[in-house]
Amino acid sequence: MNQVHLHLLINHLPIFGTILGALVLAYGLKTKSHETIIAAYGVLIIAAIGGVIAYLTGDGAAHALKQIAGIERGSIREHEDAAQFAYIISMIVGIAAIVGLVLTYKKSLWANKLAAIILFLSLFSFSVEARTGYLGGLIRHQSEINSDTNVQTPSSIKE
Repeated sequence: MNQVHLHLLINHLPIFGTILGALVLAYGLKTKSHETIIAAYGVLIIAAIGGVIAYLTGDGAAHALKQIAGIERGSIREHEDAAQFAYIISMIVGIAAIVGLVLTYKKSLWANKLAAIILFLSLFSFSVEARTGYLGGLIRHQSEINSDTNVQTPSSIKE
């Protein structure tokens, strides 16, 4: 397994992990369930770890793509710039989730206030990571993403 393969395997984890963590956290706050909030923090921490792996394998993936004819270097650069910002935001959410986890276990008065802040941060992080993923998809899948034609599946083709 090389960096390209690892990047392709892991790059969706921060996107879907962050939105899942945010939804679980929102539910935990609504129901005032400390166990659910702790589970949400676990998901957000795993998503942040996935963000680190995706970011660290990105250079290897970019290098491999630059060897392929027809790949626009500008789109790679735009994705790299977005990925750097997504990495920073993801780390902030991950670190905040660790702090929130500790405060929740200690039953601190600050735990619920921090959870609300982390919810906001995780939703913002999701938007940044989703945009980064979209830009990454444009590098190799621009024709599918921007297609306004209906794609026929084998079962929809009439002979």
